[in-house]
Amino acid sequence: MRLLFAAFSFLFAIQLTVAQEDEKESEDKFITQELDEVIVSATRTIRQLSSLPLPAQIIKKSEITSINAMRLSELLEEQTGLISVPDFGGGEGIQLQGLDSQYTLILVDGVPLIGRSAGTLDLNRISLGNVKSIEIVKGASSSLYGSEALGGVINIITENPKEGFGGYLNHRSGTFNTNDTGLNLDYKKDKFGITAFINRYETDGYDLNSDDPLNTVDSYENYTITTKLSYSPAENTEIIASGRLFTQDQNTIALEEFSGESSINEWNSRLFGQHEFNSKFSSTLELYGSGYKASEFLIDPEGNPATSSEFDQLLLRPEFRSTFLPNDNTEVTGGIGMNHESLDRSDFSSQPTFNSPYIFLQYDRTFSNNFNLILGARFDGHNEYKSQFSPKVAMRYDFENNIAVKGSIGYGFKAPDFRQLYFNFSNGVIGYTILGYNAVSTVLPQLEEQGQIANILVPLSEFDGQLSPENSVGINLGLDYKINAAWTFGLNLFRNSIDDLIDTRIVANKSNGQNVFSYYNIKEVYTQGLEYNLSWRPNASLKVSAGYQLLYARDKDAERAFKNGEVFARESPTSPSFQLESSDYFGLFNRSRHMANFSLFYNYPKWDANANIRATYRSRFGLIDSNGNSYLDNYDEFVEGYAIVDLAINKSFYKNYELGVGLDNLFDFTDPQNLTNIPGRLIYGTLSIKF
Repeated sequence: MRLLFAAFSFLFAIQLTVAQEDEKESEDKFITQELDEVIVSATRTIRQLSSLPLPAQIIKKSEITSINAMRLSELLEEQTGLISVPDFGGGEGIQLQGLDSQYTLILVDGVPLIGRSAGTLDLNRISLGNVKSIEIVKGASSSLYGSEALGGVINIITENPKEGFGGYLNHRSGTFNTNDTGLNLDYKKDKFGITAFINRYETDGYDLNSDDPLNTVDSYENYTITTKLSYSPAENTEIIASGRLFTQDQNTIALEEFSGESSINEWNSRLFGQHEFNSKFSSTLELYGSGYKASEFLIDPEGNPATSSEFDQLLLRPEFRSTFLPNDNTEVTGGIGMNHESLDRSDFSSQPTFNSPYIFLQYDRTFSNNFNLILGARFDGHNEYKSQFSPKVAMRYDFENNIAVKGSIGYGFKAPDFRQLYFNFSNGVIGYTILGYNAVSTVLPQLEEQGQIANILVPLSEFDGQLSPENSVGINLGLDYKINAAWTFGLNLFRNSIDDLIDTRIVANKSNGQNVFSYYNIKEVYTQGLEYNLSWRPNASLKVSAGYQLLYARDKDAERAFKNGEVFARESPTSPSFQLESSDYFGLFNRSRHMANFSLFYNYPKWDANANIRATYRSRFGLIDSNGNSYLDNYDEFVEGYAIVDLAINKSFYKNYELGVGLDNLFDFTDPQNLTNIPGRLIYGTLSIKF
């Protein structure tokens, strides 16, 4: 804590020394930049962020570079209402407003990423070296994006070509022999422009438990290559072609005697054409394709094959949309498209195919310059499930005293996918097993006969029915208050009411110490709470911000059971059971009641230097039912709350060179048993060269 206090004192001392220098000029520049911020993900049109009736935020490139973030997971977990959580074998996903990562749609330049082998999209696949900004929209967005956006949307926007020739080289080296190198080249002249980005990432991995022969994360290496070409044959026409390649190789060791390799190969291709027919009407045609292939194998000491798995997913999506402006205050957007998706994997008995045509329409109207109304709806067909209609309404009213109130309500729908129904996967390295709902009743007895099961926690009779589709109503009510030129405050109240939520749970313990996971419906679930952001920026050099989320995530059936006195617990295996009260029910697993963040950014132009300190806090949460009543109550075992503090300092030389140093997880927090995605203290250095 002394080191933390000293860092704060140093930064504030610098601020007090120079606060009066060019303050008015800096404030005016800052205010102009803020007003120019626009967002496209919330409405699929260009909207000024400050006038949006939805809970949304933009993470700008200046913040990405100042904290020296190289991977998407590093950045998102510092945002209010978002938390990076390990899933099954240690993969990272983003929990948003208490909803799991499978309900948050991840986009790159407005098109979706695929490859959710266990419901979680690995955020470490995304390099930030060529990212211009990141847009986060909270709340049900199915009216524009379909069922995968039930909880929200995160859109990563990459750099566009700039006039002339330029580029930059970034390198970061740190703990665990981690090296991240990226090169970005940029050229534009007249009607033609091109950007190219290549990134190499390598790490030796890490081991949080020295008592076993396995590493928590084995060493791996990956490459990312992206290109974007733009051509404007006329002033009102633009054509963009972009592509992305990602490849990763990892050596694996299992139980000392088994070794092998895993690999990932991913490609994305996008062709985008936009034409403005006149000042009131424009149209866009977008063709998108993506493929994701992952493979893994293990061999025994004699070189004989032990296990192997293949995952091959394909997504093709054409989409046509148009925007009509009948007057200066009204914008109507509509579109039609189709998703064709197939999945071929060794853990399935067949190759499933989804075909889902869709159509959407949105009406955006501003009345009297201070009241904005957005009405939207989308209709999705599906070759395997019932068609779905997803409406949404959002409103905002700006008062004259710098106060604005806003609210939105949207309906979301998500059908169970083939993974949730027919999955039969055992990780050859770590040893856990994931079973689809329909596979449990046949596969679990087989594992028990083979001696792989220590005990079954959930009776097989609970898997006699069907896994139901999910549907949700999401409500957000917010307040934006610009207190003065330096202080801003934002408050958002949210509630997501979900019927037949599909969640994961442990259904059995394996004899190797790992678990068997499967899927189940929680009939009536809600996540509700509040989140706020407070920002103080007296000038362009200093920015202090804080955020907080209060979350209640609960199963209504569980609430009724506790209220009716039907739930009992024991303080120890040998003690007598006792009846629990309503106040003893904690909520859904892996959700924290409190989360908070704090950041201080300081820029010192005279030294061409900047520094920042950031802290995140997560309160206690429960991962398993430790007293055998199937619920998470106050007498279960909890993972204790923790805080992560990060520091970064950067200094520019000769305009085009910048050196940086940083400490992530300053106080070296680890929890090997429960948090495999937090490796401990990380020390790093960075070098950036512009040309």
